[in-house]
Amino acid sequence: MTHPNSFGSRATLSVGGKSYAYFRLDALRELSGGNVDRLPFSLKVLLENLLRGEDGAFVKKADVEALAKWDVTAAAEKEVAYRPARVLLQDFTGVPCVVDLAAMRDAITALGGDPQRINPLQPVDLVIDHSVQADEYGTAEAFLQNVSFEYERNQERYRFLRWGQDAFTNFSAVPPGTGICHQVNLEYLARVVFTRDDNGETLAYPDSLVGTDSHTTMVNGLGVFGWGVGGIEAEAAMLGQPTSMLVPEVVGFKLTGRLPVGATATDLVLTCTEMLRKKKVVGKFVEYYGPGLGGLSLADRATIANMAPEYGATMGFFPVDEETLKYLRLTGRSEEQIALVEAYTKAQGLFRTDETPDPVYTDTLELDLSTVVPSLAGPRRPQDRIPLRESKQTFQLHLEETLAKAGTVAAKAELANTHKVSASPELHPGVVATAVEEQEPEGVEVEYNGQKFVLKHGAVVIAAITSCTNTSNPSVMLGAGLLARNARRKGLAAKPWVKTTLSPGSRVVTDYYEKAGVMEDLDAIGFYLAGYGCMTCIGNSGPLPEPIAHAVEKGKLVVSAVLSGNRNFEGRVNPHTRFNYLASPMLVVAYALAGRMDIDLEREPLGVGADGPVFLRDIWPSPQEIEDTILQSVKGEMFAKQYANVFEGDEQWRALDVPKGATYAWDPKSTYVANPPYFEGMTMEAPGVKPITGARVLGMFGDSITTDHISPAGNIAAASPAGKWLIAHGVTTREFNSYGARRGHHEVMMRGTFANIRLRNELVPGTEGGVTTTQPGGNPVSIFDAAMQYQQEGTPLVIIAGKEYGTGSSRDWAAKGTVLLGVRAVIAESFERIHRSNLVGMGVLPCEFTNGDTRQSLALTGFETFEVEGLSEATLRPRARLTVKATAPDGSEKRFEVLARIDTPEELSYYKHGGILPYVLRSLVGGKKS
Repeated sequence: MTHPNSFGSRATLSVGGKSYAYFRLDALRELSGGNVDRLPFSLKVLLENLLRGEDGAFVKKADVEALAKWDVTAAAEKEVAYRPARVLLQDFTGVPCVVDLAAMRDAITALGGDPQRINPLQPVDLVIDHSVQADEYGTAEAFLQNVSFEYERNQERYRFLRWGQDAFTNFSAVPPGTGICHQVNLEYLARVVFTRDDNGETLAYPDSLVGTDSHTTMVNGLGVFGWGVGGIEAEAAMLGQPTSMLVPEVVGFKLTGRLPVGATATDLVLTCTEMLRKKKVVGKFVEYYGPGLGGLSLADRATIANMAPEYGATMGFFPVDEETLKYLRLTGRSEEQIALVEAYTKAQGLFRTDETPDPVYTDTLELDLSTVVPSLAGPRRPQDRIPLRESKQTFQLHLEETLAKAGTVAAKAELANTHKVSASPELHPGVVATAVEEQEPEGVEVEYNGQKFVLKHGAVVIAAITSCTNTSNPSVMLGAGLLARNARRKGLAAKPWVKTTLSPGSRVVTDYYEKAGVMEDLDAIGFYLAGYGCMTCIGNSGPLPEPIAHAVEKGKLVVSAVLSGNRNFEGRVNPHTRFNYLASPMLVVAYALAGRMDIDLEREPLGVGADGPVFLRDIWPSPQEIEDTILQSVKGEMFAKQYANVFEGDEQWRALDVPKGATYAWDPKSTYVANPPYFEGMTMEAPGVKPITGARVLGMFGDSITTDHISPAGNIAAASPAGKWLIAHGVTTREFNSYGARRGHHEVMMRGTFANIRLRNELVPGTEGGVTTTQPGGNPVSIFDAAMQYQQEGTPLVIIAGKEYGTGSSRDWAAKGTVLLGVRAVIAESFERIHRSNLVGMGVLPCEFTNGDTRQSLALTGFETFEVEGLSEATLRPRARLTVKATAPDGSEKRFEVLARIDTPEELSYYKHGGILPYVLRSLVGGKKS
């Protein structure tokens, strides 16, 4: 379609003797009441997207005018259609995306269409980074052994991805062993300014993306516009569908001052996460501004942007400035590209300087960087920051709560003997427990690797330098290396019960480790390279050594993991670690040396070295030492070398036997990849809005139910429905792999839905895990088995929940599994952004309680029969108010109002079609769109 160019904004930009077409934002300045110059930078990028995307259909002239005049301080709603420049996938979420595309090729063929019409229309990069597991550790062979195990487990998935790379246009795969998708994106894939051919001209425009991992936001630190979406939304974007969104509120986060000595970027991001969670920024953009930006490296900014999902925001955006250009040059981008980025962003008012007036924001908050203190977060949520000086006391308080919940007299007596408590003025208000008199508690004697020790509550059994939050940041990574060097010189090493792993975000990290000479120091204290990938943070921590695991189970010990990642939800990291803490790589090393959480790192020694007790302050590197080491060891040629042949892969990748053909030859014996049932019996006519009557509750849950609770990524238990299915199909427990690796097979993932070992269903109080019951006081059965029973009876299902339902990773299986179990609606107090969208994208109705109602205030038991009264084509519209009737077993009725969280007309169309994929498929064949 010809671009209307209603505002006469298409112009030419000359850079280095080359001409680029672009759409000028300043063409909108003359609009009456225009606010273009004072819009937040992030909204300017969105405005350019609309201006360039004006087509009279999805983007109308009025849409551009509305955003150009937007008052960010007013409470207004406006739907817009955003088209990203590209799509980023990782393999856990990428495999089901490619499975769905392959299934759509089969479905479009069955409907009489051309399978070649199913192709990404936008560039798609898939980075294989979530499949490597930390099986081996603590030896020089760990990396090669883990890679070997990875290929052994995942050959079938990798062959399938190689088929997709050949079968689909605009699709590239970065092979295993390269790095984490966000870091590869930051260091290589991101362009900041994108270009493409447009009617014989080279069109320049801001780089933007959606990604199938919530931490896509890391690249916001580079001034790139984008965020995480569910796999189904990403597939729609690949197929040319715009991403429908409401213009968000933009919260300005002003940074002043500089970080003090001893504080790291990790401490800063944990502080920001705590502040922004309290600010309630779910569904909003956060944009950083203020004089404090000048003291933050690009890597520091990327660290803060990365954790936007943890603080609940859609994005954590940093504008382009001189630091951006400096980073592009360091990471080997061409001088031509850097010149284009500078010229384009300055021409468009997208380049920030110290003289740039502050934009107008919906709301603001401020942080003086000099007030940031060393911190960690835990033991269950990333926003629960703990100042390091209070970590011992808060650990003991959480331990007391956990043992009290166990409800045993023995547990309480043991705790009383472990530590006597009294008030401490150093703690936050409400926290009044600290150890003042200690006795040695009982523990479990262990013999492992020729050493004997007693394992107790509070033992750190996993210490992992891992994941995308920190591993892109040379200051904290080299800080950890220097800490290891100093510890080694003092004669310290990790305690023998600690599983120590190093999994950097890219090969560049080990290059600069080698250059700095700290790799052998990390090896010496236990942190050998385990792999390049998410590993521990995604739940691929691998098993604990059998003697350690046995001791934890025998003593019912509350043991911990400390990781430099971004996720520490219950049951995610490892089934044996009830407590999980996020910390900087430097503190990960420190806790590995100490081997326990019940330690005051400011006042107690980490251990005894060759010359006596060694305190953390004795081995902590100075900021100047870290800065000097960065300057001496982080070189641009490292990036150029590692990314020169990034898509080629190693010998094992190149040797894969790859299937051929436009459609995939599904193997009915496969336990990894199967044709999903989403399109079975599909016709060209959309099913429309179906009534929900006679529905029963499959599960009733509390607050902060994460996508890990709904669709775990890690360990598959042999006794679980998924484990039983795999065993029945000839898979040994050693070959189970993980839920994340098996996301290409719906039979496994259906059985894994609501299978998290720490899930607590209020229908079966006092239990943990994926169980429910169909009647008050009934015997617990697996949620999967109950759902199948309800399906046989033709009974629709609902989920009832508290606040922040669907927090966490943007995994589409949390929505896909929900719908395949027969759930028609989820009624919660509030939803996390991505999961709400995913539910709609799978044809599930998300509803929010209104008028302050909750499941408790309404005295819902979960054993009622539910009806959404009058649900029909006529009554359902975006954000409609609906009435739910709950009928108790004794016949008594309650009615309450809910808000249908179908937020836009486009989402309503998706819902009427039974989901976004049927909608796209029908539109490609030529069917009705609404």
